[in-house]
Amino acid sequence: MGAGSWGTTFGKLLHDAGGEVVLWGRRPGVVEAINDRHENTDYLPGIALPEGMRATLDPVEALDGADFVALAVPAQTLRANLAGWLPHLPPGAVMVSLMKGVEDGTTLRMSEVVREVADVPQERVAVFCGPNLAREIASGEPGAAVAACADEDAARRLQAATMTPYFRVYTSTDVVGCELGGAVKNIVALCVGMSVGLGFGASTQAVLMTRGLAEITRLGVAMGADEHTFAGLAGMGDLVGTCMSPLSRNRTFGENLGRGMTLEQVISVTKQTAEGVKSAEAVMELARKHNVEMPITEAVTAVLHHGMPIKEAAVSLISRSPKAERYGV
Repeated sequence: MGAGSWGTTFGKLLHDAGGEVVLWGRRPGVVEAINDRHENTDYLPGIALPEGMRATLDPVEALDGADFVALAVPAQTLRANLAGWLPHLPPGAVMVSLMKGVEDGTTLRMSEVVREVADVPQERVAVFCGPNLAREIASGEPGAAVAACADEDAARRLQAATMTPYFRVYTSTDVVGCELGGAVKNIVALCVGMSVGLGFGASTQAVLMTRGLAEITRLGVAMGADEHTFAGLAGMGDLVGTCMSPLSRNRTFGENLGRGMTLEQVISVTKQTAEGVKSAEAVMELARKHNVEMPITEAVTAVLHHGMPIKEAAVSLISRSPKAERYGV
């Protein structure tokens, strides 16, 4: 449900693993291009899509008889979209969140929004996460991800539905850790992008990624996640991929800010959603609620939503009081 770059890529994964796939999109031009040209010309130009993969503007048609309902809309639109699809959700289908954000205003993770809106148990809600840059995976480059669900059997079924010769999937029951890793890494990537835009090099980027991972781990453990999750694909893997790649929307957004563009200017030239921008305040609210220190997230939130100059934010981070380095501290 969602024909952007990642929704289309996930559909291709399902097809390549032997599944029958129907992709729902809201834009007639995108749906028509997928069906007639076997290409998502708006989001994945130049990538050939399987002929057997079809798209529709009708959510009822897309949802009919589905075993898995993969949700690939912008995180802050999930609640409204899902409410509209509710009467047509197949009974017993596993809802798969492909989104990496925290809902603004409620601080709910995406799986929590799904459970609340669709009124389904946690055993029917899975998340799919990892260092998955859509264009690279759609091109068939080797990749891997984590299929997480409280129900191990559901996680294994999702694993089987997405394993291909070029893509490996692991299972997990740590839904909280996988979701937080995917959501907070976007905020760290914004900060890394800002540092690149300011002209800083690999050393600074490495510092931000390492300390960013410490922030993610602190919050995750406080919310009941397994700390080991953050050393894996859904934690460090996703963080490195998003922070280092020029294909990353959040890193690119941060770079533009670092080069001197205003927030409004960057938003106007950004074609796809940079989830970290919308989720930053919600993550900070979670941090305060759980009494977790997250200085990088706090600095990014101040720049994005409270008018703090980027150079001032950089000074605030580097001038923090001395500490001993301990894992997750």
